[in-house]
Amino acid sequence: MVMPNSRTNPDGSATIRVLSYNIRSLRDDTDALARVITACAPDLVLIQEAPRFFRWRKKLARLAAASDLLVLSGGATASGPALLCNLRTTVERTEDVLLPLTPGLHRRGFATAVVRFGRARLGVLSCHLSLQKDERYEQGGMLLDRLAALGVEHAVAGGDLNERPDGRTFRRLAAGLQDCWTTAPWGTEYTSTPADPHQRIDAILATPGIEVLGCGVPLDHPGITEHDLRAATDHLPVLAALRVPATVD
Repeated sequence: MVMPNSRTNPDGSATIRVLSYNIRSLRDDTDALARVITACAPDLVLIQEAPRFFRWRKKLARLAAASDLLVLSGGATASGPALLCNLRTTVERTEDVLLPLTPGLHRRGFATAVVRFGRARLGVLSCHLSLQKDERYEQGGMLLDRLAALGVEHAVAGGDLNERPDGRTFRRLAAGLQDCWTTAPWGTEYTSTPADPHQRIDAILATPGIEVLGCGVPLDHPGITEHDLRAATDHLPVLAALRVPATVD
C-alpha cells in the first residue's frame, strides 16, 4: 500500500500526513534526520526530545528549515515536545503545557495547537510520557483531559509513550482514542531501537471521527534508507495518513 498524499477532498475533508518522531535532542546525524522527515512529506511533525538548552530555538528552527517546515510550538517551553508544520497549515492557536513535577524525575510537558487544513479543524498534541509507571499513568489521564480542553471535535496526539501497547497507560489512551497502527497498519510496527526494532513504544492516536488511512514506521517509504533511520536518532518514526472531516459551521 502506498501512503496517501496530502490533499483537500471534494467534501471539504482534508487528507493529511502526521509524523511522530523522538529526535534525541539532535545529538545524532541531523542531516539524516532531515532527510527522513522530508521524505515523509508531513503536514505536521510531533517531536519529542527537541533541544531544550543553549540556543534551542535556533537548533529547532534549523531542523525545520532543513525539512521544509516551520516551528509551530514547543521545545524547551514544553520540556521537550514540539510541533512542526508545513505552509498548508493554518494556525489558530498554540499552547505549551508543563506537567506537575515529581521530585527526582524529569519535567514533562505537552506541545499543543489547534490548526486548520481548509475546512478541516484539528487539535494536535505531542507528548513524551514518564519512565515511571505511576506518573506515566497520571500523565495519560492529563493527555486525555488536555485534548478535550482544546475544544475541537477532531484531534490527534502522538509521541513517545515509554510503554508497549499492553501497558495500562497505553491501554488507557487506546480506550478513548484510536491507536492508528492497530486501526490501519502500514509499514512496520516496532519503533525501538533502529538497530534492533523489537518494541512499539511510540504511537499516533486519533479521536474516533478521524479516518485512519494508514499508520506505521516508514521503513520502505520512497526516499528513506535504513542507514538514515539508524543514523538519525535512537527511535524510528511513526507516519500516519489521516482524513479529517470538514468542520460543520
